[in-house]
Amino acid sequence: MAASDEAQAYRQALVARLKERGELDDPRLEAAFLSVPRHDFLPDLALDQAYSDEALPVKRDEYGAVVSSSSQPTMMAMMLGQLRLETGHNVLEIGAGTGYNAAIMKRIVGAEGHVTTLELDKEQARQAGLALQRIGSEGIRVVQADGAGGYAPRAAYDRIIATAGVWDVPHAWIDQLKPRGILVSPIWLNAMQVSAAFTRDGRAITSENNLPCGFIQLRGASEGPKMTRRVGTTPLLLTSNEIATLDMAALNALLSDDAETTFFDVRLEAGDYYQGFLPYFILNLPDLFTFAAYTISTNEQAYGIEGQGFALIGQGSACFVAFHAHGQALIFGAPDAFMALGEVLNNWRAAGKPGAQALRLRLTPIESGPPEIKSGIISQRQEHYLHLWQAT
Repeated sequence: MAASDEAQAYRQALVARLKERGELDDPRLEAAFLSVPRHDFLPDLALDQAYSDEALPVKRDEYGAVVSSSSQPTMMAMMLGQLRLETGHNVLEIGAGTGYNAAIMKRIVGAEGHVTTLELDKEQARQAGLALQRIGSEGIRVVQADGAGGYAPRAAYDRIIATAGVWDVPHAWIDQLKPRGILVSPIWLNAMQVSAAFTRDGRAITSENNLPCGFIQLRGASEGPKMTRRVGTTPLLLTSNEIATLDMAALNALLSDDAETTFFDVRLEAGDYYQGFLPYFILNLPDLFTFAAYTISTNEQAYGIEGQGFALIGQGSACFVAFHAHGQALIFGAPDAFMALGEVLNNWRAAGKPGAQALRLRLTPIESGPPEIKSGIISQRQEHYLHLWQAT
């Protein structure tokens, strides 16, 4: 089989998998994925890797942490579905990465449309530009710049999309969005992110379409606070809005004792946590506890903990729950955290298991003052108050 035919076969297989999962119900989006060769944006990878439905690292920092990746095709398709691109649209992308997502979008907006993609990393911007040249994709402008300021020379935009997790949506993005435009961005809530499809309401923006996701944190002027810390010298990494308040020495001592293994009385799959319980949990956190997501690299463990999951941490008590352990929990110290988590889980079930589809987000400029709310929670970000609630 010729190399081009083999690549096309892999591309068709990837599209078939996305269609089977219901992520490619738009024929224009399907055609774009079929026509854009992902392997040309990942020249150092074998075809089976390039066409895997995975996020693929393309750059790491001096400590080995991933600072740039090619997004998982499933997540790309979901976010592009939120974006609702049309022929002729003027699009701004924050985070060019390899350039693959920009090429997909250009296929959809067509010759009459425009795509501008910003990349903070100078070498990444250069490589993205070269890859787009290789596939002959015209009409895409790659700009090496901090995405926090948007790109005023080609504004206003019908659509804006960010491919990095943001702590807040910069005012510049909203100012450069057309009144009836859509802005899709991963945004941190509390130790988890959702891809939010924002629409404008004056200078405020609201999203009623929010999909759990996980993206590398935006770098640059709008980077936001550091939310991830390592516990001691172990491979256990915790991510939390309240990470700065955690006493890591005390936590290390607590986790160093033997854990008790138990199970909640309901069997939950990974998707049940991501799509259902966690969006409810962050709105109903027990007092005096800290919620954190955790991750440990493959083939490593610490304190008997492996893989990925979430934790509820209090004074002298912690409960760690793995996403893929079907309701298993590890209890460290007193059972308070396990009992508090179990109570919220029972309340979620009694409420009919509301999930991410019921989440609502609204960002209001700080200069307007904190909004009055009837339900949900408010947190202050760099330029906005974030109001998060669950529709009934």
